[in-house]
Amino acid sequence: MNSSKHTELANHAWSVADLLRGDYKQSDYGKVILPFTVLRRLECVLEPTREKVAEAVVRCKEEDLDADYFLPRASGHSFFNTSSLTLKSIAGDPKNAATNLQVYVGAFSDNAREVLEKYKFAQQITALDEANLLYQVIGKFTDLDLRPEAVSNHNMGYIFEELIRRFSEQSNETAGEHFTPREVIKLMVNLLIAPDGDALSLPGVVRTVMDPACGTGGMLSAAEDHIKAYNEDATVEVSGQELNPESWAICRSDLMIKGQSPENIAFGNSFSDDGHAREKFDYLLANPPFGVDWKKVKGDVEYEHSNLGDSGRFGAGLPRINDGSLLFLQHMISKMKPVDVNGKGGSRIAIVFNGSPLFTGAAGSGESEIRRWILENDWLEAIVALPDQLFYNTGISTYFWILTNRKDAQHKGKVVLLDARDQWVKMRKSLGDKRKELGDGTGGKPNHIGDITRLYGDAVSAAADAEHPLHGKVKVFDNSAFGYQRITVERPLKLRFELTKETLAALLASKPVQKWAEERFLPREPELATKAKARRKLTDEEEAQFRKLADAEALVLGDALSPLLGGEWATKSEAQVAVRDAMAKAGVPGPTGAPFAKAFRDAVGVRDAEGEVQVLKGGQSEPDADLRDYENVPLSEDVEEYLKREVHPHVPDAWVDHTKTKVGYEIPFTRHFYVYEPPRPLAEIDAELKALEAKIQALLGEVTE
Repeated sequence: MNSSKHTELANHAWSVADLLRGDYKQSDYGKVILPFTVLRRLECVLEPTREKVAEAVVRCKEEDLDADYFLPRASGHSFFNTSSLTLKSIAGDPKNAATNLQVYVGAFSDNAREVLEKYKFAQQITALDEANLLYQVIGKFTDLDLRPEAVSNHNMGYIFEELIRRFSEQSNETAGEHFTPREVIKLMVNLLIAPDGDALSLPGVVRTVMDPACGTGGMLSAAEDHIKAYNEDATVEVSGQELNPESWAICRSDLMIKGQSPENIAFGNSFSDDGHAREKFDYLLANPPFGVDWKKVKGDVEYEHSNLGDSGRFGAGLPRINDGSLLFLQHMISKMKPVDVNGKGGSRIAIVFNGSPLFTGAAGSGESEIRRWILENDWLEAIVALPDQLFYNTGISTYFWILTNRKDAQHKGKVVLLDARDQWVKMRKSLGDKRKELGDGTGGKPNHIGDITRLYGDAVSAAADAEHPLHGKVKVFDNSAFGYQRITVERPLKLRFELTKETLAALLASKPVQKWAEERFLPREPELATKAKARRKLTDEEEAQFRKLADAEALVLGDALSPLLGGEWATKSEAQVAVRDAMAKAGVPGPTGAPFAKAFRDAVGVRDAEGEVQVLKGGQSEPDADLRDYENVPLSEDVEEYLKREVHPHVPDAWVDHTKTKVGYEIPFTRHFYVYEPPRPLAEIDAELKALEAKIQALLGEVTE
């Protein structure tokens, strides 16, 4: 069947929109057209075996046989319908069309009926019946010839995908959430599958493909088509999972229409209810939603992370709660096939991300640990930067991450960064936020998809050859180049000591002094002492009395130290001697011990670059938290050498606290492709401003004439 025939049949189905106009919003046309197309196709597929199924139904009832076993065999398919009704007979009885159609749909096997239910088909039937449109819509579809001998499963897939595309273009919201632009899918599948071209050409090849956020199934269809392009006799088994019920129904319908197993498309959340647990696949690809939180499945994910660790999917780490992108990637990695001792097996992964997973999260964070896990296992093959404004629901820049556990020799231990941000053409008409597209060489457009695919295949040699015309668009790094050591640079705490009204007040309010004051007055207040000792709650009046007495005792110490106000001491020991002498002179046995010594230093000590270095119990310098700094040092560099070269020339007394060092990983893509552009000369800017002024003056002159 040629493409014009596909379009003709799709147009016939979409012509129902003329009936819906006025009663339905334009963005809702697909909610009627898609399920009716599925229903008509299922009816046409089952037509040749209707009588066999009817006979099997009677036999199962008479002989009490398992209908779920015998009826699919009678129909010749994984689904069946036990009703004698047809769409044509239903359309011929307009008054009872709604009731009969409900009965007809209810007679389908569970797997087919479940798909129609997810379309909320019963609601559509009611709405169409109330608008007196139901029998007309059914009549339109009875004229649509979708018999398998007229339209093969493969061609039916093209027709249905065309309808999905039209539905997506009618509703930018739907398109943005559940539909990936076709040219983006094509490039993604190229990069995922192209390296395996020779293997796919072998006779009897079987490949499995999985998308854990499959939406309407566009990526799965494209992957199947691409593999079939290498070998039309290849067996391609596609699987997926989708959370949105309508998108799930569309995807599952697509598989049913193509004659594949719809049970391979699971419904539900991939994180909390893995529909393909313990399964492994040859190819995995996904375009998960950008920046969507995972609060709803937080308990399930954290439980698996904590209790299963590396035996589960999320052992490497958990990203921040407001972005589950890296959870999807870990989920996909868990479904890679292992590589055997002969280097056979393994899988390839392609996923679309925004820029956040490249660098979000400091060393030791969940995101950094996930990147570390991926890179240290040598799974990341490449990252490809795409143009902005490619997607329907966002204009931000996006990236393909390509991963595999069976890298070839030239890619082992390496990561390719490919900059394709300038590979686009402007669309004639924007669709939501999508204003750019990748050309495929047709319609007078450049072949961006082909060019990027070729450069990807030649990436290692192009990066090594400075004469290559696209040398500046591709770079190759060792895995370790993205790792760094997050070091803590400490400097000694240096203090001088002075007693002012403010520092004395802070000292008197400190806990050791307050405790000393309580111990002085409580023996004189036995009732308060009893309550305080029993830790019983004081009344407001008792609390006020308690504080008044404590403050009065603290002031005794304050009066004893008041002669020292304005005094300064270079060292802590000098200040302590002065304080002890003042208390002795006043006859006040003031507080003592380590807690008071610390409180005294904290209250009276003043930071001073020329002050005394404070020393900890073990003799080492005490670090100053206010002067603490952090540096990122490449993994390949010695930290102490870095300290001598970069830090000591400015602060010679600094040191690294190695107990706080963390290893982190980030991929600063744009930094590696940054090209400095010097500012324009001032003379050029000045000339431009003068020209604009002259133009404005000329325009004003025309107005005043």
